[in-house]
Formats: sequence, structure tokens, C-alpha cells
Amino acid sequence: MIVAFHPLYSIQLPEPHRFPMEKYELIYCQLLHEGICTINDFFHPSEIPIHDLIGTHDLEYVNQFIRGDLSRKEQRKTGFYHTDELVRRELIIMEGTKIAALKALDHGFAFNIAGGTHHAFRDRGEGFCMLNDQAIAANYLIKNKLVNRVAVIDLDVHQGNGTAAIFNDVQAVFTVSMHGKNNYPLHKEHSDLDIVLEDGTTDDVYLSTLEKALEVIKEEAQPEFLFYQCGVDVLATDKLGKLSLTKRGCAERDELVFQFSKSNGLPIICTMGGGYSERIADIVDAHINTFRSARDILE
Repeated sequence: MIVAFHPLYSIQLPEPHRFPMEKYELIYCQLLHEGICTINDFFHPSEIPIHDLIGTHDLEYVNQFIRGDLSRKEQRKTGFYHTDELVRRELIIMEGTKIAALKALDHGFAFNIAGGTHHAFRDRGEGFCMLNDQAIAANYLIKNKLVNRVAVIDLDVHQGNGTAAIFNDVQAVFTVSMHGKNNYPLHKEHSDLDIVLEDGTTDDVYLSTLEKALEVIKEEAQPEFLFYQCGVDVLATDKLGKLSLTKRGCAERDELVFQFSKSNGLPIICTMGGGYSERIADIVDAHINTFRSARDILE
């Protein structure tokens, strides 16, 4: 198993709007503890070259972010106060997903313990997302003619609005977002396939809906590569999610996606996305289930 991890993923940011980063280091430790990964399975990305951001993001926005020139209003919308450490963290996460995507081409699948920053738009950040790692990596693969068509399967409980907007009318990228109807963001963008879920959606409804969506992806997208946003904020225990999935249902969700990847011979890169349950143990265990499923199905 190939996994991107960097200690800087786990930084704590200033109050207010402190976002819990400790899950990243706990996932790393638990993967080693259970023997799902060995130390040699991890790679430690450096900062992404700035030129790899341009095209996905506007040059002016990238320069403002890196220089720390975003206004206080723009910073509040992201949920972060701007610091040099935040910039480094974001650039490392972007490189982690890009390199993991390259490794997935060779090995079939790979993970970034962080990533899934799907609320970042071409010219702005929001919702704890400054730069869009899946969009950057997808554009990198296409620009370098490593693949012709990709699908982004976003199963975080929140719509991947930034990803949808970035790839609006881009034929080479098929965006899918299966998200809560009454959840952030208030204004939804248009993905190629949006699947809206009612509050309280349970395992059975969720999984049957996903099975149908995967068939649509196969027929309409005909992808050569998959990006999987596997947030665990679909859990009933999640403070922000509004759905009612059990951990078992969340794990079966992952299994469906990995079986789809395997049966169609599609490389896949997974980014962790959101998770806001009251007990961090619930968040970490649900994320670890994703790794367990990948080990059992894809290795």
C-alpha cells in the first residue's frame, strides 16, 4: 500500500476556527499499529512546484495566497488565519495527492492521508480548503497525457462545489458528488452527476443509490482513472453530516467503490476528506476502514 503522509498535515492552527488536524497523525499511527502499512509504505511529499498549481488555480489567487495577501474577509471564509505554516501545509498536501496519483498509475491504488480539499475554487478558498488537490492532480495527469479521462467520485457529505466549478464544461473530467441536500454549501454548483440525499439517509438507501451511480459513471464517464473523496462525515455520529450511516455502511460504501475500481481495471487515488464525529476514535476508525477495504480488495 502506498500512502502519502507528512507530519505537517497535523499542525494545529490558531483560534478561532481551530480545525482538528490530529486525526491525520492518528491514522498514520493506527495503520502502523494494525500492520496495514509498514513504515516503507509511506512517502513524505515536499511542497508542490508553483507551476503545477497554475491552470487549476488563477495565478493572481495563488500569488495572493502564498504572499499572505488575502483579506481578513477572504481568510474568514476559508476558516483559517493565514500563516506561513498554513501555506507550507497546503503545498505539501497538493504534492502528496499529485505524487499519489502517479504512484496509483503504476501500482493500481494509493492514498493521501490528508487531501480532499474540494471546496477550493479556481480563484478562492472556502470551507477549510485553500487549494484543490484532486483538481490539481487530475489536471496534471491530463496535461502530461498520462490519462485521457478521469472521474472524481466525491462521497463526502458536502458537495464538492469547488471541484464541480473548476471542471465545468471540461470533457476530460467527469465530476460526481453524492451529498446531503440540506448541508454546506448553501449554494450548490453543478457537477456532471449530482446525487442529493435527504437528512437521515440510512445504509440501505445510501448503498443502493451508490450502486446505481457507479453504473452511470461506467457508462457516461468511461474513465481511465478514479479520484475518490472518501470523507467519513456521512456517519450518523457526525456533528455536521445529517445522514445516518453506520460504520459498517460507510465501510461498505468504500468496498463498492474499490470493487468498481478493480472490476474495471481503473487506478484509484483516495483522499480522506471530512469527518467531525464527537469522538475522534470514531473518525479515525471509519477512515481506517477505508484502508482495510483497499487492502482486502485491491492488494
